[in-house]
Amino acid sequence: MTQGGINVEALTAIDVHVHVEQDAHGHFSLDQELLDASAKYFKSGEDRAPKLEVIAERYRSLNMAAVVFTVDATTATGHPTISSAEVAEAAKKFSDVLIPFGSVDPHSPSALETARGLVEDHGVRGFKFHPSLQDFRPDSPEYFSLYELLENLGVPAIFHTGQTGIGAGLPGGRGIKLALSDPLLLDEVAAEFPGLTLILAHAGMPWYENAIAMATHKSNVFIDLSGWSPKYFPSGLLRAASTYLRQKFLFGSDFPVITPERWLRDFEGLEIADEVRPLILKENAARVLRL
Repeated sequence: MTQGGINVEALTAIDVHVHVEQDAHGHFSLDQELLDASAKYFKSGEDRAPKLEVIAERYRSLNMAAVVFTVDATTATGHPTISSAEVAEAAKKFSDVLIPFGSVDPHSPSALETARGLVEDHGVRGFKFHPSLQDFRPDSPEYFSLYELLENLGVPAIFHTGQTGIGAGLPGGRGIKLALSDPLLLDEVAAEFPGLTLILAHAGMPWYENAIAMATHKSNVFIDLSGWSPKYFPSGLLRAASTYLRQKFLFGSDFPVITPERWLRDFEGLEIADEVRPLILKENAARVLRL
């Protein structure tokens, strides 16, 4: 199967959670303090903000595809974002490995117009939201028109859920509120917009039981396993991914703070049936992303 230049059958995996935090002009999506706090939290020895072409080359060398995105938190942080449109256009040069998602600032009066343009004019395949970083409560009705638009456009949305390394260790966490990323805040969204596919990033850790409950209850809710080494997965999360929710879990690394190589190495050590591994690593994502 080939979609948008990607030969799905030839891939070993699809990483649904890869950050682009530096554009071609050398501008960053976060200020240096937040980038440094995140790198320290994850104890990452990687370049904290590699450019898109570096990401593409890495995933091509691994024979993987990657969903790439930035996060537009301009209103909340006061730091200008990098352009999702430019990321999407640049990703076309690497269409054999990159799947571009977009981001819009939920507080922007032009959020709907921007989102529509990113899909119709630039070909983004979905959207990424980070309620804590973007400082918005995702179940507030004021954002329902945005979700309705995404539902009508037929594109999925990845929501950061759970803990975040951004602002970690700083006084007051730099004002970033973890409670805004409780996965249960998205339960009403999933109920009100049943045609909108929601992906709960990071399994909502430490609130993974809420994420599991939602994925069990609602067919349009999925879970990505990014942001944590598999060797730290709680037994309840591992059991759900291995058995009754094996069709609902997606591989994600959270690159560059966690590398796909490290994630996959630790995943190999888990006690998971052989028939489940390809579902998590590739097949579930291919279905959700309509590849």
